[in-house]
Amino acid sequence: MKYITIIILILTLSSCELLFTEPKPSTTPTAIFEEAWTFADREYSFFEFKNIDWDSIYTVYKPLINDEMTSEELFDVIADMMYELKDGHVNLRSSFDRSRNWSWFLDYPANFDYDLLERNYFRENQQFVGSFVVYDFGDVGYMRYSSFSNSISKSALDYILKKFEFHKGIIIDVRDNGGGLISNIDRLAERFIDEEVLVARDQYKNGTGENDFSPLRDIVLSPYESDDEELIRFTGKVAVLTSRSCYSATNFFAAYMKALPNATLIGDWTGGGGGAPSFTELANGWILRVSNTATLMPDGFNIEGGVPVDIAEDMDETAAQNGFDTILETALFFLKQ
Repeated sequence: MKYITIIILILTLSSCELLFTEPKPSTTPTAIFEEAWTFADREYSFFEFKNIDWDSIYTVYKPLINDEMTSEELFDVIADMMYELKDGHVNLRSSFDRSRNWSWFLDYPANFDYDLLERNYFRENQQFVGSFVVYDFGDVGYMRYSSFSNSISKSALDYILKKFEFHKGIIIDVRDNGGGLISNIDRLAERFIDEEVLVARDQYKNGTGENDFSPLRDIVLSPYESDDEELIRFTGKVAVLTSRSCYSATNFFAAYMKALPNATLIGDWTGGGGGAPSFTELANGWILRVSNTATLMPDGFNIEGGVPVDIAEDMDETAAQNGFDTILETALFFLKQ
């Protein structure tokens, strides 16, 4: 009886091990390719918006895969396939490379030259207040924010907005700002309203079909609140300077500000990036990221391709050689009217 019990126990443990041990996923080039294509097929949010036939893309790239190819060759094929999505939020990352799509700004004029600003406008009179470069044009205030990854402190905004309290307007220069933390968008934008504003709507991919999305959710910006005795906001005229190198969080910020009644976008369209990313780790350890949400302005305009400006202006090369930033000059003229 003792031996029978031992045998039963061994058989039971063996069964449990078989039950709970899943086979390791294949890491052959074919398997990795299939895994990457399927993840994008399930998660990517802009197939219809960009008129992309993902099945046709599969038929183009699948014949390029074989199980004898090197990791570098496999990486290049998958990276090229993901490039077809024309999305700066889509990339593949390995230990030896990271794919990228920077056509959203490389195909357009830079429209920003900080050296020109520093040499011909700011000189020694600029201030560095927290994450902002600040300059006083007398009746117009200027604040440059170079990255939404840089923290925004209450004290910095209090100081800047108090300094420009009685000015005709404020310029917020986010040209060449590639994005960063979503939380910093509200932290900055909420200082320029005194009542709630519907600034956008968004939805996320929640099914396997190309049009399987959650219901649209309203994004409402609420005015800044504080327990301080002095509540510091600025609800005068605001000019937001943008360029094609404004992406991701900066793209969202431009969309939010465009919805405000006192804000005007000047310069060039933003570069886009209207979807929050979804990540996966492929079986070979590579990380794949694709856009998973879609954000629309209140009128239904999809911001994946960028946010249009209210006043279009490019930097003029001749003017720049003479020390003038024509986008900045347009904003100064607009606010001083």
